[in-house]
Amino acid sequence: MRALVVETLAPDFAGCAVREVPTLTPGPGEVLVRVKAASVNFPDLLMTRGEYQFKPPLPFTPGLDLAGEVAALGEGVEGWNLGDAVVGGARLGGFAQHAVLAADALKPKPARLSFGEAAAYGAAYLTAYVALVRRARLEPGEWVLVHGAAGGVGLAAVDLAKALGARVIAASASDAKLKVIQDLYAPDAVVNVTGGFREQVKAITGGRGTDVIYDPVGGDVFDESVRCIAFDGRLLVIGFTAGRIPTISANMPLIKGFSVMGVRAGEYGRQFPEKGRENAEVVWRMADAGTIRPHVHAELPLERWREAFDLLAGRQVIGKAVIRPDL
Repeated sequence: MRALVVETLAPDFAGCAVREVPTLTPGPGEVLVRVKAASVNFPDLLMTRGEYQFKPPLPFTPGLDLAGEVAALGEGVEGWNLGDAVVGGARLGGFAQHAVLAADALKPKPARLSFGEAAAYGAAYLTAYVALVRRARLEPGEWVLVHGAAGGVGLAAVDLAKALGARVIAASASDAKLKVIQDLYAPDAVVNVTGGFREQVKAITGGRGTDVIYDPVGGDVFDESVRCIAFDGRLLVIGFTAGRIPTISANMPLIKGFSVMGVRAGEYGRQFPEKGRENAEVVWRMADAGTIRPHVHAELPLERWREAFDLLAGRQVIGKAVIRPDL
């Protein structure tokens, strides 16, 4: 089978190449999936440089989220049949023609979603759910400021927060991206963060500030967010796509009475397995019902993996870029 293989850790994806590798065989309790689509996430990019928390041994095939069809069943697997359309996620393996996953890590693909949409869904919406529901305990009517709103996890947060009854401010540095977000998900307000956003956010919220801030950007965006959060607010740390990991003086949360909360959706599920299963069930039920829906920016064949990676690295994506190993 063909797979994208990280052979060495290097900048600019220089250690990555599409190779012919042996087709995998599922072991007991495992399922071989013929991959129809796999979405590109920032952890995938970071792992090619060895900059992510999870550092698999070389060589490895990245790819967190995938959708496809059951191609073979390992010993003892029940409940799945050959040809079933499934979605699943693991830390590795999605950017290949076939992937092996634990049978209990798979779910039926919602009929409402294409394979590309299903692949774009899992990690982004699970991150948004853990952040907004489990950590921030978002209430209907609260104001939510979503930074990086055009990215995969940002757009998922806009979509989910609207579905939960919040008032949403979508933030980006691009007016063109904000226009697309308005057309797709109709947030209550949009803010271009170029040149600062504190005063705009204060004006939108009647001077009070936002109850919840969802920040996958970090850097200067985090610093200014501290200055437009409401008393008793929750500032959610999702990631640092800006590159700089910000710091905060402890007197700021004290004086303004807000909390800074770290969000690691996968680790949350590992620490609290029952809650992790509940989280996954809820987000997939919402997809099945059509309550929330991911946006796919582009679908590209495996041989054009670099283009897909560059779209994300260059922040050109609105929603998710998806690799299609079946093309």
